[in-house]
Amino acid sequence: MARLLEACCTSAAEARTALEGGAGRIELCEEIAIGGVTPSEANIAETVALGLPVNVLVRPRGGNFVFNEEEERQMLRSIDACRRLGAAGVVIGALKEDGSIDLPMMGRLVSRARGNGSERRLSVTFHRAFDECAEPFAALDQIIALGCDRLLTSGQKPSAYEGMELIAELVKRADGRIIIMPGAGITPANLDIIENETGAVEFHGTRICHSEQSV
Repeated sequence: MARLLEACCTSAAEARTALEGGAGRIELCEEIAIGGVTPSEANIAETVALGLPVNVLVRPRGGNFVFNEEEERQMLRSIDACRRLGAAGVVIGALKEDGSIDLPMMGRLVSRARGNGSERRLSVTFHRAFDECAEPFAALDQIIALGCDRLLTSGQKPSAYEGMELIAELVKRADGRIIIMPGAGITPANLDIIENETGAVEFHGTRICHSEQSV
């Protein structure tokens, strides 16, 4: 399978540059400095108009991934907006205080992304909240059971290069049931190594348009 690069962008202008640099998909968010939050509807619409598949981060705030009922309602509304605005998918994740996945909340979020049968189905990526999970292999099985299409992870390390061992094991255990997508600190200098060592085929990063920039 051919390598796919997903570029993390905060605007249509950044997405256009990423497209010129070889991106096959965009993850759109805002406020990267705090880990990313849900972008505005205007930003989503402008970026989707470029024609590249756009997965939208659905996260109401920075900080931890333990969300209350009002924050869940915000995320559900954001998922509806993503569908209405033509996004290809959503990027979501929710945890409990003990570092386990909040399965009831995730079930509701995934169900909303899947739609009611007559609605367009959105792709679902479980984001790097996974890297804070206390039991990564149990979490992997739960994420698969939830019906997520993709898992974004740095292998529970600061960078995907440092987390290669866990990422490789996740790819092995997933056995094609879900896409394992390394992200964080991937550069043109280490991309081939990470690909070869992990067996991953999709990669996520902030910039891919210049060789000296991190992806």
